[in-house]
Amino acid sequence: MKPMVIAGIVLVILGALALAYQGIPYTHQKDVINVGPIHATTEVQDRVPLSPVLGGLALAGGIVLLILGAKRKS
Repeated sequence: MKPMVIAGIVLVILGALALAYQGIPYTHQKDVINVGPIHATTEVQDRVPLSPVLGGLALAGGIVLLILGAKRKS
């Protein structure tokens, strides 16, 4: 497979995932109580937002690379 086709496939997959999930979730611990020897923490789930425009651009760019890679082959 040509590198252009591989890059197109990767961009299509990443663009579709970015559109589907709308962000990257992650979990971190937050201190609730911190009094002397007593410590209490909780897990907080946050999300790094990804713009749908970014996912759409990656998807469109991947499709363009796939088309150009297919035309160059024939």
